[in-house]
Amino acid sequence: MSKETRGIIAYILIAFLMAWTLWEIPIRLGMTLSSPLFQFIALPGAFSPAIAAIIVRKWITREGFADAGLNPHLIKSWRYYLVAWLLPLAVSSVIISLVVVLGIGSPDFSLQRAMSVLSPGTSVPAIPSAIWAVIPFSLLISALFSTFILWGEEFGWRGYLQVRLLADRPLLAAVVTGAIWGVWHYPLNLRGYNFPDHPVLGLLVFPISTILLSIIFGWLRLKTQSVWAPCLAHAATNSIGASLTILLFTGGPDLLFVSYLGLLGWIPLGALCLWIIFSGQLKTARTAGQSTPPPVP
Repeated sequence: MSKETRGIIAYILIAFLMAWTLWEIPIRLGMTLSSPLFQFIALPGAFSPAIAAIIVRKWITREGFADAGLNPHLIKSWRYYLVAWLLPLAVSSVIISLVVVLGIGSPDFSLQRAMSVLSPGTSVPAIPSAIWAVIPFSLLISALFSTFILWGEEFGWRGYLQVRLLADRPLLAAVVTGAIWGVWHYPLNLRGYNFPDHPVLGLLVFPISTILLSIIFGWLRLKTQSVWAPCLAHAATNSIGASLTILLFTGGPDLLFVSYLGLLGWIPLGALCLWIIFSGQLKTARTAGQSTPPPVP
């Protein structure tokens, strides 16, 4: 068994065993996923991909961190960081438009419908429409801060696994990494974390969404030669994309269709993935037959 193969196997085992153990224990003790205590106890599990990558790089393969993408290359790659940050706003806008055009439902900008589900028994007044001039901006700022939390995942998935797994075939590496990443969430999704009304069907839908995200995040990793761009993209996906669709559609149309990682989200995310693939954006130094890495755009 090669050193690289040994590292990949060790990484997957550590990332899964650590996360699943830290999530399952409080769940089996009766804690709900929405409980603040569960969020606190389960947080180390969300860092298991980064912890696994550190253990593998330092003690199992001893390859070090030279190619881990820790340098942000922010000045040279600012355009890709801007895409990572703003993409969920564009994708959410497409989802909202599709919901209306297809007659699936309507977004509730007063947020009363969502609050009646998220805070049952609480009387919440309709928010004034002017607040929507502030909400997207506040979510964008939130994404910047949560970028450091999402490093706990991305340093593992994009900083190690996706650049090690099938390195000569970056598209296939993104697909396989995305599928593994999606399955890693299963203990949470099985309890309805992303699709509360369809926990079992969600086990099929969610990995497809993570495959699409893996292609996009892998592209950002490749173009910036940094793990921080996918960290920002992941943070923005959660803080902006997920928050907007949950706030606007909870209590209305089925979230399996209208959430950011639901079926309608596949359309804009899939369109971007197709452009990335067919425009040759995933070519690496190896696949292009180069002897040295290409310069950062």
